[in-house]
Amino acid sequence: MRRRVAASGPTEQMDKGAGKNHQNRLCFLVTLSAFFWILLLYFHFIVLGTNNVSESNQLETSIKNSESSFVHLTNDDHLAEPRKEATQPSTFGESTDSQFKPVNPEPTNPEPVVHESTQSQSKPINPEPIVHQSPASQSNPVIPEPISQESAGHEVKSFPFMKALETIENKSDPCGGRYIYVHDLPSRFNEDMLKDCRSLSLWTNMCKYTANAGLGPPLANTEGVFSNTGWYTTNQFAVDVIFNNRMKQYECLTNDSSIAAAIFVPFYAGFDIARYLWGYNISMRDAASLDLVNWLTKRPEWGIMGGKDHFLVAGRITWDFRRGSDVESDWGSKLLFLPATKNMSMLVVESSPWGANDFAIPYPTYFHPSKDAEVFDWQNRMRKLERKWLFSFAGAPRPGDPLSIRGQLMEQCRNSEVGKLLECDFGESKCHSPSSIMQMFQTSIFCLQPQGDSYTRRSAFDSILAGCIPVFFHPGSAYTQYTWHLPKNYSSYSVFIPEDDIRKRNVSIEERLKQISPEQIKEMRETVINLIPRVIYADPRSKLVTLKDSFDVAVQSIIDRVTRLRRLTIEGLPEYDNFVEQNGWKYALLDEGQRSVGPHEWDPFFSKPKNGDDRGRKKFMEE
Repeated sequence: MRRRVAASGPTEQMDKGAGKNHQNRLCFLVTLSAFFWILLLYFHFIVLGTNNVSESNQLETSIKNSESSFVHLTNDDHLAEPRKEATQPSTFGESTDSQFKPVNPEPTNPEPVVHESTQSQSKPINPEPIVHQSPASQSNPVIPEPISQESAGHEVKSFPFMKALETIENKSDPCGGRYIYVHDLPSRFNEDMLKDCRSLSLWTNMCKYTANAGLGPPLANTEGVFSNTGWYTTNQFAVDVIFNNRMKQYECLTNDSSIAAAIFVPFYAGFDIARYLWGYNISMRDAASLDLVNWLTKRPEWGIMGGKDHFLVAGRITWDFRRGSDVESDWGSKLLFLPATKNMSMLVVESSPWGANDFAIPYPTYFHPSKDAEVFDWQNRMRKLERKWLFSFAGAPRPGDPLSIRGQLMEQCRNSEVGKLLECDFGESKCHSPSSIMQMFQTSIFCLQPQGDSYTRRSAFDSILAGCIPVFFHPGSAYTQYTWHLPKNYSSYSVFIPEDDIRKRNVSIEERLKQISPEQIKEMRETVINLIPRVIYADPRSKLVTLKDSFDVAVQSIIDRVTRLRRLTIEGLPEYDNFVEQNGWKYALLDEGQRSVGPHEWDPFFSKPKNGDDRGRKKFMEE
């Protein structure tokens, strides 16, 4: 009997048909997945890709606009850098003079390079670019408009000199706030004059006086008046070259003008005008000054403050540079009256009481130490000297000047048993011998220092160097002049006897000086001796370590002035309230924080000279 095969159940029937259905479902899922990925890729590359390109273009444009907002263009298309966050060390006018050795600070954090954008890319945010004015329009310099920046909802203003101010806060940088940038002037403004040194003076062969970095020939100590080293036959008008050579040794020179506390212009202004003071027309007298202004005002550094951070040195009295007209017979050049140079600071050996931008620095003496020890030894020697003369005077009379009191002073010296006179003339005399002058001052307690052809005399600094207490007869001979170098308390180091006391009242100098007690004299002499470092110029070929000489004091004073002007600019304030140039001498006497002047006891001494009164403007001869 055949065995019957069992019938298939429902489950088995389903399993048999599942193979075909499974393949159909798999195909469907693969197709659906492929469609999904195609859709996803289409959305990513076509839709999103288009948006990304648009956003990328917007971002690039934004970056370019942002960059251009930090670019402050001058009319010479140079790049000025008003803010630290978007700057790199500037190379404005990088000096090629190998004699100057700049020391630039190493940046602690590398700063991004800013590329200058063109006008076709975007316009600067600041609509007022730095303008380089022509010399004729410099009387009212354009101080660059600050760039406004938004920071945390507050407007922050930035000026091109902000980076220089920020260096002051860097306590780890010994030069912070003290950097000096030196213009690399064409040689016609300085070195070429020295090559033609015979033309520098009509009366004197200046070639020997420009030797030894401007100190002149060494002085032999045959009479034992000097120390054995550091003494030279220095011409009183040699400050131009001495100062410039001292600047080459300055420890904080920089090639980056954006961090400079001040900018030095090494123009030999004194040597320049000395060539043409006698026998030349005003075109010759003004030529180099106009040439200099034309050169400076084209430099990008000038546009930062319109020249208010620039300074130069002229080793002559201010009257040689203050010709107020174009009349051929008038004296000197108009360097100080040019609109552009009115913005600069000019260091002269005598300033005007009615000026705003000329500042007096000491005449050079014969002593130029190369070491601190030389100064200390000299000071100790001056303390120990015995002084047999109560007072002395070295000079010549001024018979053609009815206002001069020199004749009366000389007469009192002759008639006094405690007075000493070294009478000078324009021929050969002991007045032209440094040893004769210094020997008399070293043996005198007081040294008379009246006006000469102008307010000041080199002799005043020779007397201080000798430890001799100066006696002045006009406040313009020292007190309103050398306010950077001498104490404001003038009675601490000098005696003041008004000219009218001699001229009209015939006051006895001997009796007046005898009223000063020995104790007071000792204190005054010690003050005078302590002033010696501040009124001498150290040897430019070396460097003092612990002492500050006349150069150091002057440079720091310029830096302080420029820093003050910058901070006032940020605050939107002028240098002084209601400044009156005729009262210029009063402002130097103000205490810190004072901004205005009033009546002063010395007003009668500084009444503006009338037309035809050229006192103080005469040619200045060696006394």
